[in-house]
Amino acid sequence: MQEGKLNSVGKEIKEPLEVIANKFTVWFDTFVDMIPNMLLSVILFILFVVVSKLSRKVFIKIFQKSSDNKALENLFATIIYYSMMGIGIFIILDILNLDKAVTSLLAGVGVVGLALGFAFQDIAANFVSGVILAFRKPFLVGDIIKVGGYMGEVTRTNLRVSVIETFQGQEVYIPNKDVLSNPIENFSVLGTRRIDLAVGVSYGDDLKTVKSLVLETLNNLDYVVRKEDMIFTYTGYGDSSINFDIKFWIKYPTEPSFLEMRSNAIIAIKEAFDQNDITIPFPIRTLDFGIKGGEKLSEMNIGPNNSLGSK
Repeated sequence: MQEGKLNSVGKEIKEPLEVIANKFTVWFDTFVDMIPNMLLSVILFILFVVVSKLSRKVFIKIFQKSSDNKALENLFATIIYYSMMGIGIFIILDILNLDKAVTSLLAGVGVVGLALGFAFQDIAANFVSGVILAFRKPFLVGDIIKVGGYMGEVTRTNLRVSVIETFQGQEVYIPNKDVLSNPIENFSVLGTRRIDLAVGVSYGDDLKTVKSLVLETLNNLDYVVRKEDMIFTYTGYGDSSINFDIKFWIKYPTEPSFLEMRSNAIIAIKEAFDQNDITIPFPIRTLDFGIKGGEKLSEMNIGPNNSLGSK
């Protein structure tokens, strides 16, 4: 009786042990069978590490010939490196018969990418815009530009924002998507800028003399360029003056500044007019008290005893 019970207990213990032993045997056999594949995978991993680094270096050399944007260079170099490594990992997983893991990994990457795209669409838009700006190069660091109502010197750029230091001494961070979607005025790329001045002279002055004097005065100023493109035009009859516009070009950005150069031009024109007895008139108003039955000012009795002259 007791012997039967012992046999029964021994059988119950023996069966699980046999199952475990069989499992270990299968695992060991599988491991032995996989040793060639594992060795091949290690070799491929080392090979792809080397190829990825070489691809990164080759790209950097090629990229530096066409652009000096370090942020963009590092970005694409990193993308190329990890793309090559990703291809190598997928190949290694396939060699190790981990097809299901590869499929699951790709599905997970797709879901994560879709979620991140919705969550960070503004960041992605700025990033893509930064890449486009880096290739198109509508401006460089140090240029004077105007974007979206902000004007100043570009101090730095990256793949998210462009930074402008305004003439009021403030830093403005403009998202790259706004830079790309708005008109960009670059005042540095051509090296010149036009100044427009509106002036008036009295009706008693000779207009041809005025024109010759203004053109001669501005031609003698330093930093005035493209003198053959200077434009002088009379624009109309004002209340007390004949008005004209003078348009001339200066080096820009350079010293003196745009505002200082405009001020110098105004001073020079005024001095030239004073030396040649040319008048820049101011508005004059004439009061006539004799209109429609009123008393003329010349006929009014204005004295200390009159009501008009008393306090």
